[in-house]
This record gives sequence, structure tokens and C-alpha cells, in this order.
Amino acid sequence: MTNTKPIILLDRDGVINYDSDQYVKTLDEWQPIPGSIKAIAALSKAGFQVFVVTNQSGISRGYYNLETLNKMHEKMTQLVVAEGGTVSGIQYCPHGPDDACTCRKPKPGMIETIEKELGVDFTQTPAIMVGDSKRDLEAGIARGCEAVLVLTGKGRATQYKDMDFHFRVFTDLAAFTLDTLFKYQ
Repeated sequence: MTNTKPIILLDRDGVINYDSDQYVKTLDEWQPIPGSIKAIAALSKAGFQVFVVTNQSGISRGYYNLETLNKMHEKMTQLVVAEGGTVSGIQYCPHGPDDACTCRKPKPGMIETIEKELGVDFTQTPAIMVGDSKRDLEAGIARGCEAVLVLTGKGRATQYKDMDFHFRVFTDLAAFTLDTLFKYQ
């Protein structure tokens, strides 16, 4: 067992909250997956820094605005705080797939922003990217993170995609958290 705790990076939709092919567009539609909020709080209370890294192209598509996104994130962080934890930061990409930005996953721009904020390099400092899609894992791998797939959201379909890198698989964020807390106690 090791004492060096990795920084935890979480995708949002499909990992923390239920995803929708029609997009999560309202505060009421943002509903946590059972166990996910307690999992984030448990990681935080155990000394892990937990960041959310999320593509939010619904903004550029006009499905919701930045104010609504901020309210969703406020709801999420308040739920984590109510469980005794904290979210260290949230990075989001508001761009669409054709906007040629550097932040939309699978590009690693949001992760690079977290590295700059923390003054670290994830090729040197341990970090784990937890997602339910191939692009989540690819963004993490691009910055030297360990890749973890959860089977919630799009994860069940993603596990069968062709990927040329190693990744671990867990049923959900709660299962990942239990394993991580044991591994780094």
C-alpha cells in the first residue's frame, strides 16, 4: 500500500449524475447516481483532491445557459458538502464538437488547466481519470493519468470499444471509491 494519494478527476454526466442522450438541461434533470455523492465525499474526507472535468456542449447547442450549468454544479457541490466532503474544482468545456477548441475531451485542455492551477504535471504526479466514455479516458491518458472506466452512463457500451491503452473497470463511482480508499489507506 502506498501513501501517495493520486488526484482524482471525474467526468460528470454518467459518472456522478445520470446522463441523457437529450442532455441534462435543467436543475431538476440533474440527478445524482446512487452512491456517487457519498463516494466523492469519502474520497475528499480521506485526503484526495477531487476535480470534475466535463464536456458541456449543450451550452453551445443552446440547450441551456451558463447560469443553469452553474446551478447544476452548485447543487452537486452542496450535496457533497452535506456529506462532509468538498469538490476541489470543476472544469467544463462549453464548446461543441466542431468548435476546434483545446478543452473538449478527448483533448486534454481541461486537465492541463488543473495541472497549471496545482503546479503539477500528471506525467510526474499521480492522477486518475474516471469516466464512462472513451474520450474521457483518452483525455486522461494524454496527460499521463491512470484511466478508469465506470459502467454507469455510457460505460457498458464503452467497455467494448477498441482502446489501445490499459484501463481498470468498476461498476460505478462507489465501487471505484471503495477500491481506492483501500489501496491508499
